[in-house]
Amino acid sequence: MTEPLLRLSGLTKAYPGVVANRDVSFDISRGEIHALLGENGAGKSTLVKTIYGLVKPDSGTMTLEGKPFAPADPHAARGAGVAMVFQHFSLFDAMNVAENIALGMEAPPPPREIAAQVRKVSDQYGLPLDPTRIVGELSAGERQRVEIIRCLLQDPKLLIMDEPTSVLTPQEVTILFETLRRLRAEGTAILYISHKLEEIRALCENATVLRLGEVVGTCDPRATSARDMAELMVGSALQVPQKPDRPAGDMVLTLKNLSAKAPHRFGTALKDINLEVRRGEVLGIGGVAGNGQDELVAVLSGEMRTQAGMIMYQGQQIGQMPPNARRHIGLLTAPEERMGHAAAPDMSLTENAVMTAATRQALAKHGFVHWGRARAFAQDVIKTFDVRTPGPGNAARSLSGGNLQKFVIGREIMQDPDVLVVNQPTWGVDASAAAAIRQALLDLAAKGAAVICISQDLDELMEISDRFAALNEGRLSSPRPAKGLTVEQIGLMLGGAHDMEVARDAHNSGGLHVAG
Repeated sequence: MTEPLLRLSGLTKAYPGVVANRDVSFDISRGEIHALLGENGAGKSTLVKTIYGLVKPDSGTMTLEGKPFAPADPHAARGAGVAMVFQHFSLFDAMNVAENIALGMEAPPPPREIAAQVRKVSDQYGLPLDPTRIVGELSAGERQRVEIIRCLLQDPKLLIMDEPTSVLTPQEVTILFETLRRLRAEGTAILYISHKLEEIRALCENATVLRLGEVVGTCDPRATSARDMAELMVGSALQVPQKPDRPAGDMVLTLKNLSAKAPHRFGTALKDINLEVRRGEVLGIGGVAGNGQDELVAVLSGEMRTQAGMIMYQGQQIGQMPPNARRHIGLLTAPEERMGHAAAPDMSLTENAVMTAATRQALAKHGFVHWGRARAFAQDVIKTFDVRTPGPGNAARSLSGGNLQKFVIGREIMQDPDVLVVNQPTWGVDASAAAAIRQALLDLAAKGAAVICISQDLDELMEISDRFAALNEGRLSSPRPAKGLTVEQIGLMLGGAHDMEVARDAHNSGGLHVAG
């Protein structure tokens, strides 16, 4: 039997109050794309950080090509042939592609030589990328290519990829998969972490499933349904969100010819947006990353101001109203960037609860925080949204990405807003938790709130939305009923097509329906 490239044997790692990995053992072979599956908090991040030299296990061993492998740091891991593309990119916007790649190299050659190497690897693996382009001008998919090419220049034996498609367009996913299959054919092993189970089925030939830090099963994703894999991950039947039929209520939020300048050099200006949102409805807004999603959330939250009359909330002009005042009257937001924007990394969950819920939950009075009440509210969020953490005193950065996302979304929903604006609500969240978050948004709307859900996950938007609109270069299409929209119509809307074109396509095409 062929010796595996990487063998993990009995890896265990504990932190105060939680065992992140318990006796984890499995093999990865050369030329294999191996999926690592598990719900949020299952121990995936701890395990790959151990392989990459960021975490030292309490017990257990690893071998690489049959030799003992215990990297003291990422430098040692890279030297042994292990490379990793993280979920959150580590790039400098103001520098060009070649300069960013040079920063990640141990002994970078002259700039001209780096540019030549980037072009060569780019052509070799089908990753279109200009080494002279400024990173801040790149799409999310192009930024990921920078990270991948930086890894490929190291000629890795094992490439670890953490949620690599979470911010990619379908076209960029196709390019990525072609690259990974080419690497597999050349003998490179790939450890692939994702919550998108249909992608796992299309790409991977083996999967190891973690639950609560332990290996609970293995499978061939090609012969296993996404639902079966999800249920193996969570240990119970997967609950599908139920969308009740409900009539839309009174108008609660209106945007009138809303325009706003780009907040920085690499931002997107909002252009003449008109929108009406009613109580009891979920309005889904789709779009490729970088088309004004963050700016729209900032304008609605009050982080960016507009002319007073451009935003009407229950008949009141609020364009100049600051964020806390908007929260007080019932307009709440949950931004995309959970660590650093939605939550302060080094503050406890209790303190993070106070930051956005102090007014509506009466957690502070005359500048003094009622800590007992704040802890109770944070604990309610943790319990209701199944946030895996020892308690509300733990720092936000101690949570896995998915668990922090559940806390952030739950914190806003449990304040009973009249309008909730969420951006990428299930980004990096496992199938079970994603279903629970979507159901919570639907339940909130059923109670009479208006929900604006901004997402790059079209399946998610079609599952929960009553109406759908698309952002393209800062312009918002006219919302259309989500039920019955075809793939072709959605594609036209995402590409910035005018309403007449979409309507003409609906008349002429019997295209594939994605909802209804």
